[in-house]
Amino acid sequence: MDETTVQLLCPECAKDWQVSPGELPNSTEMFHCPNCHASRRTAEFTRTDRDLQTLKQLG
Repeated sequence: MDETTVQLLCPECAKDWQVSPGELPNSTEMFHCPNCHASRRTAEFTRTDRDLQTLKQLG
């Protein structure tokens, strides 16, 4: 069975990566880019609408 991941993209430095939704805060909570330390709502880091929906359902 494949593990579900969410694709993230930092709006500040354009770093992209994927992580399990369970490792992320709620979509409305603050999240910090591990590369440039930009702080925004977790939802603003999701790459696509599908990633956002996955985060909301499984996060």
